[in-house]
Amino acid sequence: MLFIGICGASGSGKSTLAEFLQARLGDEHCFVLQQDAYYLDHPMLTFEERKLLNYDEPDIFDHDLLLSDIKTLMDGKPITRKRYDYSQHRRADTNETIEPRDVMILEGIHCFHDERLRDLMYLKLYMKVEPDICLLRRIERDIKERGRDIDGIAMQYLTTVKPMYDKYIRNYIQYADVIVAGGGRNARIVDILAGYVQDELGKRIVNF
Repeated sequence: MLFIGICGASGSGKSTLAEFLQARLGDEHCFVLQQDAYYLDHPMLTFEERKLLNYDEPDIFDHDLLLSDIKTLMDGKPITRKRYDYSQHRRADTNETIEPRDVMILEGIHCFHDERLRDLMYLKLYMKVEPDICLLRRIERDIKERGRDIDGIAMQYLTTVKPMYDKYIRNYIQYADVIVAGGGRNARIVDILAGYVQDELGKRIVNF
């Protein structure tokens, strides 16, 4: 199995690139995991308290569970799909089974944070996009998909999103094998990456 990590700021196009790569490689060969599904759960906190948590810092994720699931898949065994309910700020895991395939893509703002995880990645991609473009994309996504209002988005951006980007996320570029500029809707980049991955898969089959 080839394990690919896609890291970058919120709104930089990580999910789009992951989806385009999956489509290019084929669902039978590739699947995508979202780091956002691995937020730590806080059942003892009230909804208002959960709203105030910093969802952009590295420690908000269950890195151990994510690492365990990744290793299980790389060992050729299935896992159950994890899920997060943004409207309630709670984990909402499912019984859906994810079977291992040839290529696994993990995308997330802090997917390069854990050295143990980075060491397992065959290819590390970093999305380099101007912060103002990321913000506009985040506003559109949060309003349409997550039921947020503009005041809440602005407050979260100023108090957690931008500070965590400046402190952590912008520095993950040092771990990247490939820097992707302009976002995930670059057909030429998708073709190049897909061709590279398919070539490596072909080599592994020949050498098996």
